[in-house]
Amino acid sequence: MKGYTKPLLIIFLVLLADQLLKTWIKTNMYIGQEFKIAGNWFIIHFTENNGMAFGLEFGGEFGKLALSLFRIAAVAGIGYGLHYLIQKKYHRGLIMNVALIFSGAVGNIIDSVFYGKIYGYEGWFHGRVVDMFYFPIIQGNFPSWVPVWGGEDFVFFRPVFNIADAAISVGVIIILIYQKTYFKEEVTEEIGPNNEIVED
Repeated sequence: MKGYTKPLLIIFLVLLADQLLKTWIKTNMYIGQEFKIAGNWFIIHFTENNGMAFGLEFGGEFGKLALSLFRIAAVAGIGYGLHYLIQKKYHRGLIMNVALIFSGAVGNIIDSVFYGKIYGYEGWFHGRVVDMFYFPIIQGNFPSWVPVWGGEDFVFFRPVFNIADAAISVGVIIILIYQKTYFKEEVTEEIGPNNEIVED
């Protein structure tokens, strides 16, 4: 178990927080209900989506089933990758961020696979992912001279997401930022005529 304790702890804590919050939202709020945490820029807004992270859709009944099965296959791949990274003693930061991505993916799979059956609105693998965090930090209208969207309302940040989505995003972003550190190759200096030590 050496090397597994911290990644497993991260996975457990993210899954626990994600599922506890989703269960509370699902059992105490109705779709579309919201309440403000910090003014108009941090809102708990209960919504569900049939698709991918941040409410993106993947159409139809077959699409939903295919997406759930794809998620399971992807999580199996990420899980194997995490095991490989630990076994090969990769950078601890990389391992912890892959654990974050893994936990987020599992969190949303639980919704997709089980929630439809648990809450009685669909069968297995057809559940909807529960989302709640909404940060409409900047709201306004596009100037009339802007092509396509001129005069329309805009909101930043528009997507509603959950703890699992956040875990995946944070893990990916940190890996991208620190990729040179995480994947640094050891360079062995070759002995040549210009770097040999000459002894008298």
